[in-house]
Amino acid sequence: MPVPQVAIVGRPNVGKSSLFNWLARRRLAIVDDFEGVTRDRMTTLIETDDRYFELVDTGGMGVEDADDLTADVKRQIELAIASADVIVLVVDVQTGIMPLDTEVVERLRGVERPVILVANKTDQDHQEIHAEEFRTLGRGMLIPVSTMQNRGRDDLLEAIVDRLPPEDETIRPESSMKLTIVGRRNVGKSTFVNTLAESDRMIVSEVAGTTRDSVDVNFEIDGQTFTAIDTPGLRKRKSVRTDLEWYSSHRAARSVRRADVVLMFFDATEKTSKVDKQLVGYVIEHHKPVIFVVNKWDLYAGQVPTEKWVRYLRHQFTTLSYAPIAFITGQSGKNVKTLLNHATMLHKQAQSRVTTGELNRVVRAAMDVHPPALYQNRRPKIFYATQVSTEPPTIVLMCTDPNAFTHDYQRYLLGWFRDHLPFGEVPIKLYFQKRTRAEETKQEGRSKSR
Repeated sequence: MPVPQVAIVGRPNVGKSSLFNWLARRRLAIVDDFEGVTRDRMTTLIETDDRYFELVDTGGMGVEDADDLTADVKRQIELAIASADVIVLVVDVQTGIMPLDTEVVERLRGVERPVILVANKTDQDHQEIHAEEFRTLGRGMLIPVSTMQNRGRDDLLEAIVDRLPPEDETIRPESSMKLTIVGRRNVGKSTFVNTLAESDRMIVSEVAGTTRDSVDVNFEIDGQTFTAIDTPGLRKRKSVRTDLEWYSSHRAARSVRRADVVLMFFDATEKTSKVDKQLVGYVIEHHKPVIFVVNKWDLYAGQVPTEKWVRYLRHQFTTLSYAPIAFITGQSGKNVKTLLNHATMLHKQAQSRVTTGELNRVVRAAMDVHPPALYQNRRPKIFYATQVSTEPPTIVLMCTDPNAFTHDYQRYLLGWFRDHLPFGEVPIKLYFQKRTRAEETKQEGRSKSR
């Protein structure tokens, strides 16, 4: 089960980033009175009442970006809303209801996730009566808070935890693995799906997907059920001129979010393109297991060894150096069954869970082989590690100071984990958390109980 996500949304300057920092108890997001400071989504891990969730800060809805990035900001907000399990809608008590507040509520009208309405800047008790006017927006439980005066934090966290999905709710049976097939135009995605539908020992049906615009193809091989999600071929962004083409791009990104495993298709007779990098970006963004599939290999086999294509793809997509690479001929079905078996293995890796004891032994060994560099004349420490979720495997490292661990050292740890844990070919999320006094007391209690 993945870590639940809680998205903070609202119009500009209502205090979303201040709320994000306040709940995280760390200054992570930039806070400024100038509109449009937050563009990309920012994420941090929160623990409360023995539950973990990812808190996501977003840009102001309705802002016109000064650098002509309005569409990109909007896309980041849409992605956050689509991925959220709970939405925190922030409003400003001191300005009252503004037209943009109403627009934001209208945008959330069709969202079928719990919404908490947070009336920020309720600095004094007497201002709570002004917060009541926001009930007329008709969306979500109202909680007055003040990030400046530290009022209402516990109430808000309690409301969030109460609305998180049960910890076992998103566990899916192994028989319903979803394969999303992505790639640019004419790489053979639909031919591949048709081959799956026409192969021996397959039961096939077409059913409407979870969204109105996609059709999922269900099929069975040797008693195992799959759902293939075909996506439209993408074009370069500068070539996306019509609403329909833009919608196809949006649908491809949404289909990646639905995937258990992504099959990223390439044409063996062509080089990679900017579109391929855009699609791989979707995969990385959503931490999905992926297999690079070199299709139409029958047209290329014998001319160039597979090792050359492997080196080429590794050079083009260095951040996915762990992703397996398959060579198939979708039209004839050559190597297709092997590909599906490998996809099944990746899905199991993403669902794997290791014990805290095993994880801590691996962490200690990694630090013994290659200790982190000195930080402020001291050697950083990792006190203990724990896996808090699956799909993707998410590991929390309690340490002296998260800032002490460089990006290079984090990459080293990720590589070590892939070599020594059952996550060799799937993305892993790492969170470094500073150990607080409360955490030290809790850990001492655990040690005594042993």
